[in-house]
Amino acid sequence: MINHNSIYALYPSVVSISHDVAYDAEGNVVEYDKTAVEAHAVSKQYITKRAAEYPAIGDQLDALFHAGVFPADMAAAIQAVKDKYPKESA
Repeated sequence: MINHNSIYALYPSVVSISHDVAYDAEGNVVEYDKTAVEAHAVSKQYITKRAAEYPAIGDQLDALFHAGVFPADMAAAIQAVKDKYPKESA
């Protein structure tokens, strides 16, 4: 299967894809180089791999909050939400 994101990235005139056939805004078929699309997809595989292994964004932000790296106003806003909705005891 052809990577649709790579087609969109390499061919800005493409607005839709159906069964690996790309179309422009007028419904015309847009020819694309499958080898180039495949190479683009392979070159971007690190994005998917990283995303799968990074901690959840909420966990990342909570760690930053607890490390004290947010500006004072942002830390106060976060703390206000935490105080409003405290963790329930298990």
